[in-house]
Amino acid sequence: MIRILLADDQALVRGALAALLDLEPDIEVVAQVGRGDEVVAAARTSGAEVCLLDIEMPGLTGIEAAAAVRAELPGVRSLIVTTFGRPGYVRRALDAGAAGFVVKDTPARQLADAVRRVHAGLRVIDPDLAAESLLAGASPLTAREAEILALALDGSPVADIAARAHLSAGTVRNHLSTAIGKTGATTRAEAARVAQDNGWL
Repeated sequence: MIRILLADDQALVRGALAALLDLEPDIEVVAQVGRGDEVVAAARTSGAEVCLLDIEMPGLTGIEAAAAVRAELPGVRSLIVTTFGRPGYVRRALDAGAAGFVVKDTPARQLADAVRRVHAGLRVIDPDLAAESLLAGASPLTAREAEILALALDGSPVADIAARAHLSAGTVRNHLSTAIGKTGATTRAEAARVAQDNGWL
């Protein structure tokens, strides 16, 4: 039996995935969590071999949880299963140590097959997303520019962003200006939206 953990902040989605996967003769759902920062502990205590991770969760994102699983439980594999099929997410998830990336509307049989393949040590990526990811290329933003844009998403003033990032206001303005240029946007709000839509944040 392949022992899996499901991590999704929507209980209904988690329950539906569990019900579908439990129908498979060789797959057993051994743990379910609603927060990304609960994944490692739950995987450790349940003996999960594959973690199915949503991206947008409280505590840690699925990408951050995949990195934590790789660091703390190197024998456990992670598969991102998300509604948000953004090309930038695929690259970031694989860089974080995820073994696969599929979208939630994947048919149940294909999802079960993805679990089996990831468990066997293979990589599984939704083919449409893989093509989009290759065409989109890597994020043009540096880690610091992405961090500043993420802080700018809520429309905070430069002074607030500077305080949260522990930088001077001038440095924040420079990062925002560079990020605006790299995303082809005209305002920081538009740059943040472009970066988010591409999965760079």
